[in-house]
Amino acid sequence: MSDEHWYEDETGSMVRPYTVTRGRTRPSDRHAVDLLSQVTAVEPDGAAHPELDHARASLLDRIRRGPRPVAELAADADLPLTVVRVLLGDLAEAGLVRIDRPRRVQATGPAADPQLLREIVERLKKL
Repeated sequence: MSDEHWYEDETGSMVRPYTVTRGRTRPSDRHAVDLLSQVTAVEPDGAAHPELDHARASLLDRIRRGPRPVAELAADADLPLTVVRVLLGDLAEAGLVRIDRPRRVQATGPAADPQLLREIVERLKKL
C-alpha cells in the first residue's frame, strides 16, 4: 500500500472517480452492495495476495480495522457511494471482503400500526 495521496486539500480529487472504477458505475451482479450492508475483511485462501491499486488497498485497510457499513466506508474514504460500491464488489470478487446484507428489523408497537402510518402519509401530503 502506498502513502501517496490522490487528492489535494485545495483542489480536490486529482483522479476522477470513473478512472478509479475503470469506467464502471456498479458492482457485478454477484454482489449486492446495499447502503447499509455490513462489510468484513476476509483473509484470502492461500499464500498469494492479489495486487491492489491505491484506492482498493486503502479501502481494504479501513475494513480491516473492523466490520463497517457501506455508507460509513464511503464517508470515511471521502468517495462517492457509487465508487465505493464498485470497489467493494472488486474486493469481494478477489475474496478479500464479505458483504452481508442488512438485517431487517420487524417493527412492533406503534410504529407497526398501519393506521398510524397512513395518517402520517396523509399529513405529509398536506405539507
